[in-house]
Amino acid sequence: MKLANKAAVVTGAGAGIGQAVALLFASEGAHVFALDIDEAGLKETEAKAPYGAKLSVMVVDVTKEETMRDALEAAAAQAGRLDILVNSAGIRVAGTVEETREDDWDRAIAINLRSVFLGCKYAVPLMKRHGGGVIINVASVAGMVGVKNRAAYSASKAGVIGLTKAMAVDHAADGIRVNCICPGPDDGPWLEEALEGSSGRNQALRPAAVQRVGRLGTLQEIAHAALYLAQDESASVHGTTLVIDGGYTAQ
Repeated sequence: MKLANKAAVVTGAGAGIGQAVALLFASEGAHVFALDIDEAGLKETEAKAPYGAKLSVMVVDVTKEETMRDALEAAAAQAGRLDILVNSAGIRVAGTVEETREDDWDRAIAINLRSVFLGCKYAVPLMKRHGGGVIINVASVAGMVGVKNRAAYSASKAGVIGLTKAMAVDHAADGIRVNCICPGPDDGPWLEEALEGSSGRNQALRPAAVQRVGRLGTLQEIAHAALYLAQDESASVHGTTLVIDGGYTAQ
C-alpha cells in the first residue's frame, strides 16, 4: 500500500474530487479524516469506504478558523501525527464581474481560498513536529486561463495556485512539500448541475466541457494524481502545478 501508516486530512470529502481522494487514500492504507460541512455526503463517503479501511468523518465548516484548527488538531491527536493535507473543498460560482453579487464573491473566496489558507496554517505546525509532510491544494484550470462567466471562481483558484507556490518556497526547509492539481472539466456531479437550466437541460454545454482527448476526465483520474503527489516516490516534486485536463489548456 502506497500510503500505509500515513495520516491524511481531506476537505470537501462529502462529494466529488474530495470524496474520490478520501476513498483512494483510505484504500492505499492511510488513516483518512474526511471533512465536509455536508453530513449526508460524509455518510455516503463512509459507506463507500473499503472494508477494513481507516476513515473517520468530521462535520466541519472549513471557512471558520476555530473549527479548522480544532479538526486538524483532533485528527493529529487521534492518529498520532499528520502527514498529508488535501484541500479539496470548493464551490463553483458562475457570472461575470458585472453579474456576480458581492455575497457570492465572498462565499467563493471563503470556501475556495480562505479554507485552503486555514488548512495550511494549522497543518504546517503539526507536520513540523514529525519532520515534514505533504500538502496538496485542489485548484483548477480556471485559475490558469480565462474561463467565460467564472470571474469569482477563476480568481479564487488563481489564488490557490499563488498560495501553493508561496508556501512551497516558505516551507521547503521544513520538509513540507506543497503542490496543487488543476483539473479540467470532470464527470463529477457539477456537470449535471450546470446542464440543468430553468427550462430543462442545456445540452449545448456538454460538447464545450469535453476535453481535447474526446472525453471528460474522471474523478478517479484526479484522485490518482493526488495519490502520486502524496506518496514518497514523488519526493522531488515540490511547488508544482499538475494539470489534469486532457489537453484543455494546451491550445
